[in-house]
Amino acid sequence: MHDAQRRDNPAMLQGAGLRVGIVQARFNHHVTDAMAQACVEALRGLGVRDDDVRLLDVPGALEIPQALAMLAEVGTEDALIAIGCVIRGDTYHFELVCDTSAAGVQQVALEYGVVIANGIITVENEAQAAARVDKGIDCARVAVEMANLRRSLATMDGDSE
Repeated sequence: MHDAQRRDNPAMLQGAGLRVGIVQARFNHHVTDAMAQACVEALRGLGVRDDDVRLLDVPGALEIPQALAMLAEVGTEDALIAIGCVIRGDTYHFELVCDTSAAGVQQVALEYGVVIANGIITVENEAQAAARVDKGIDCARVAVEMANLRRSLATMDGDSE
């Protein structure tokens, strides 16, 4: 299969039957609310039923990995999505939050073997944040595609998940 076929595989974006958990940070909620709404609408457009979407909110980006780990431990979702917004301030705290939250999301994904689409945006200002609200749509697509990839690999190995 050549690259063009792999890039345009609509079967990998079929969300019917998938369960998706979304963890949204409340900090900068004016941005994260819009991102989560865009994400849920995109999941719906990909065929994920509203009843198969679990939305949790946590205080901020640093708490997202903890909630993702809790969901991964329960193990009922096929994919998880992290939604947060970190806007640079005047202190080093920005770098700390960005680095720590990204590393935490990746650690959960690897430790639990769970699909996680990381939608924690890190921006310089409000204008950049507003311009990246569509990251929620990207996360929906990534979550569905990667969950389907995981299922297809499990099927190839003879596993049934």
